[in-house]
Amino acid sequence: MEKILIIEDEESVLMALEIDLKIEGYEVSSAKDGVTGLTMAKKGGYDLIILDIMLPEMNGFEVCKQLRQSGIMTPVLMLTAKSQEIDKVLGLELGADDYVTKPFSPRELRARVNALLRRAKQLQEQIDRYQFGDVDVDFKKYEAVKGGETVYLTALEFSILHYLIKHKDQVVTRDSILDKVWGKDVFVYPRTIDTHIANLRKKIENDPENPEYIIGVRGVGYKFIG
Repeated sequence: MEKILIIEDEESVLMALEIDLKIEGYEVSSAKDGVTGLTMAKKGGYDLIILDIMLPEMNGFEVCKQLRQSGIMTPVLMLTAKSQEIDKVLGLELGADDYVTKPFSPRELRARVNALLRRAKQLQEQIDRYQFGDVDVDFKKYEAVKGGETVYLTALEFSILHYLIKHKDQVVTRDSILDKVWGKDVFVYPRTIDTHIANLRKKIENDPENPEYIIGVRGVGYKFIG
């Protein structure tokens, strides 16, 4: 049974999420503030973390940041009551894998949860390991090393990189990335892909502004060369 940690301080939202996810067959734990949630998450054992941004003690951005700095790559789905693009982009840059804006429908939340868990499972089942330049990526262990130093990629970044490498030297459209990485049942703005690609470049490219490996094809998508 897959385990989900919910870090949410709104009682009504927390109860609704717990009930819905338990009905879906998940084992659910919860925390109502950022500090407690971070402590629970660091103990490990979770397959997914649902993380609200506006939390007492420590906000969701800081929780996510500290998780990634600690090397915890558990997929993170952020919840936010704000619709500003800056909040969504900041969450993704700090290591979140996806986000849902409140209010959201149970169906949308389930679709995103299922998509994140499905991608994580697919990666865990892969034995693939790939090297390019001074980068070594082990997709089974969720490990990436560049120049001898560990690079912390999110679960979604591993999925995107794996898809690009699988189609090496081919141009893949944004739509194909959406369908294969996020899933056909999940709505994601195309700009979200560009944000994740930008984050990937910062982590694996020697010069993110002039990438060698993840090349953009104007008006179409991206191509991996390596």
